[in-house]
Amino acid sequence: MTDIPACVARYAERLHSALGDRHHVASPLGAWLLLALVAPAAAGTPRAELEEVLGTDAEAAADAARALLADPHPLVGAATGLWQAAGVDSPGLASWRAGLPPSTQTGPLPDHAALDAWAREHSLGLIDRFPLEMTADVLLVLASALATRVSWAEPFQVTGAEALGPGSAWAARLRRVLRTPPDGHRAWIAATGRAGDVIVHAAPARPASEGGPGLLVVSVAAAVDVPPGDVLAAAHEQAAHALDGTDPAGRRSLYDLPLGDAPLWTLREETVRTFAAREERVAAVLPCWSAESQHDLTAPALGFAAAAQAFRGLLDRPDLGFEAAQAAAARYGRYGFEAAAVTGFFALTALPPEGVRRTAELRFGHPYAVVAVATDDRSGTPGPWHGLPVFSAWVAEPEDLPEADAADPPDAG
Repeated sequence: MTDIPACVARYAERLHSALGDRHHVASPLGAWLLLALVAPAAAGTPRAELEEVLGTDAEAAADAARALLADPHPLVGAATGLWQAAGVDSPGLASWRAGLPPSTQTGPLPDHAALDAWAREHSLGLIDRFPLEMTADVLLVLASALATRVSWAEPFQVTGAEALGPGSAWAARLRRVLRTPPDGHRAWIAATGRAGDVIVHAAPARPASEGGPGLLVVSVAAAVDVPPGDVLAAAHEQAAHALDGTDPAGRRSLYDLPLGDAPLWTLREETVRTFAAREERVAAVLPCWSAESQHDLTAPALGFAAAAQAFRGLLDRPDLGFEAAQAAAARYGRYGFEAAAVTGFFALTALPPEGVRRTAELRFGHPYAVVAVATDDRSGTPGPWHGLPVFSAWVAEPEDLPEADAADPPDAG
């Protein structure tokens, strides 16, 4: 059986490598879904190129895309659309169109205002404009949209920005940052093959129903000289291992690390009351952040050039041009997380005895990676969304905690 989350994670590495280390958010899954829907229409070299980009064969990718769209995640809205100009059709295109998910909106080519409205509707209002501009040359539009707006199962606490550490340039720019609550979040230090020792924080969103599908947003930071691509790869790896609640891959025991300050954490030891002979506790501090990004997806490595080749064959139009782009937005704050992405393709003419406790405070004080991965456990059986990295980001421009979020909320009781 094809490991679709791993395929999407590999595509995420391709995408973020093309986007570079500027502050941004993206949805590799949004782009992957479009390519997966197109892949069965391709033949020869374009099909092989798409299968290489998708990480699996065309039919397996298309089956996975159809399954995801047929069984939506309760916390992640997903939509696709196909629109074509009058007179632009062929038996091959009609056959391929018939195999699209039934939920795919189809119809005549809309104007730009209608595409903008579709983007707003399916992005929870986070994306105001479709990522490509309609012109008289456009013959066909294929689009996907993904969106989520969730509250943390347990909101963050607030602390001063100096908690990011003396080595963080962000500490001097910000006033307040987020600190993990006593319970409900997870944090750890892990050894990874590509990024060395990293710090990890995982914040679960409140599930749609008790014990139902949810969203886990995982932040990972490495040493400042580790390339962003390696940090993002480590983030996807840690996110995949964080889903089941067991010890994450490569987790470091605090008792194997030296006490005192390190670039990414401070480790102290104290005598406490605990039933464990050697207790470990990990907290984390990290900034609020938001991002709005526009991404050109026309680079050959991202697969849309091969998708264009597929449509040239379907329409018998060897001169067919193409454009591909994605608009994405996200916000990470004290009480929750929201993100959306619209991807567009044009064919043109995420009291016990005494013991010892070690406590680590992880400091996300320089650029780091974030991955939002879906959980989908339905009656004990993983659903089609389980483990899928939905959104990912490179956080390089933190934001101060808004004044409205600084005060503790009144007791609900």
